[in-house]
Amino acid sequence: MKKLLLHPAAKPVVFAACLLPFIWLFYSALSNQLGANPAEALIRATGDWTLRFLCVVLAVTPLRVISNTPALARFRRMLGLFVYFYVLVHLLSYSWFDMGFDVADIVKDIIKRPFILVGFAAFLLLTPLAATSFNAAIRKLGAKRWQMLHKLVYLIAGLGLLHFFWMRSGKNDFAEVSVYAAILAVLLGWRVWQRWGRRKASAGPRPVPATRLP
Repeated sequence: MKKLLLHPAAKPVVFAACLLPFIWLFYSALSNQLGANPAEALIRATGDWTLRFLCVVLAVTPLRVISNTPALARFRRMLGLFVYFYVLVHLLSYSWFDMGFDVADIVKDIIKRPFILVGFAAFLLLTPLAATSFNAAIRKLGAKRWQMLHKLVYLIAGLGLLHFFWMRSGKNDFAEVSVYAAILAVLLGWRVWQRWGRRKASAGPRPVPATRLP
């Protein structure tokens, strides 16, 4: 498994696999296979894939640690950029098909509808993460500041889930929301547990006070 992950072809294969949902959606749109409301289907599908890739990105570190497979880390940056790619396609689909690229109407809609406001906030927070996902940015920011900035992904995950929840609340359909909530709870809970374990280990046992002899 480790040899496969380190193979020169591994990254191109993962890249191609990550593009498959977009290719399928593009083909379905061209061949009129997105149903009675193709615009809505495209907007929702790209939003779903954004959330799925976000879960995949957050799963990399737990899988790397639990399976003792450091090579998994080499795919995390690419997967993170695919999160941004799909959220960008999601936003463009909404701006084009729903709003006709009318900036004034888009701004009004964002302000008026909380679930769109939350989703747009997640997009804005994700933008600096995508912009700094390069070695030059890490060197310029410094590793510590870069790591602090990229911890925003946890807030983004929460906002993305809230956006999905509010969007589905209109139809009182929370089945998929529950699945994503459970996945994110496990992935974020694992990180809390790991941090708590490290702090406990670093604290160590308390020294026993010396007993004075009479």
